[in-house]
Amino acid sequence: MTLSERFDIPAFARTCIEAAGNSWGASFEHPFVLALADGSLSAERFRYYQMQDARYLEGFSDAAAQISLRCPDPSDKLWFIDAARMALVVEGELHAGYGRRLGYTPEDIATMELGPVTRAYRDHMLVAAQTGTLVEAVAALTPCPWLYTDLGQHVLQRIGSIPADHPYADWLALYSSADFSDYMQRLLELLQRAADAADNAARSRALVAFHASARYEWAFWEQAWQQQTWPV
Repeated sequence: MTLSERFDIPAFARTCIEAAGNSWGASFEHPFVLALADGSLSAERFRYYQMQDARYLEGFSDAAAQISLRCPDPSDKLWFIDAARMALVVEGELHAGYGRRLGYTPEDIATMELGPVTRAYRDHMLVAAQTGTLVEAVAALTPCPWLYTDLGQHVLQRIGSIPADHPYADWLALYSSADFSDYMQRLLELLQRAADAADNAARSRALVAFHASARYEWAFWEQAWQQQTWPV
């Protein structure tokens, strides 16, 4: 169940949420998210998460750039180009700030081994962007920013306001911001347009791609909570 309140949710996006079922809402009650919200999350777990997230966002940026090549409308093309840049610059600034506080550098991120979920999630998005229809590609990309927007609102509902001394105040402020909600409104509109232009088979595959990404989102929290490494 989505908690989005700052933007209209088009019909196909609602269908995507329904197809994701419990996979969507599970993230809201994951222990990593609960600890992040109340500030009790350990610095070690958050550090692991931030570093893996930085590498995931490289894949998100690559997928958005690939999608831009598929867009026939120049304004849509520019939006995905901007989305690719935002993943590396705006969210990259967040990672850099926490890196200074938690003791990691861009070089540390670049040489870090990708966790199992990080690699699988990146590959899923890139395969959809490179080989799927446009609606499949956009559907695979959508859950990450949409879920983070919902989580930002969810956390604010839970804690009321962000305390100035909250250890993860910058993270909470970014994903609960009006600017991020505006970004999501546009992305959901683009998803709807791609769905409208697709046939039933492509829309069905897009629902599967969306659901897979929603599951990867939960798995990403779990990977960070457990600080997972490859078992062999």
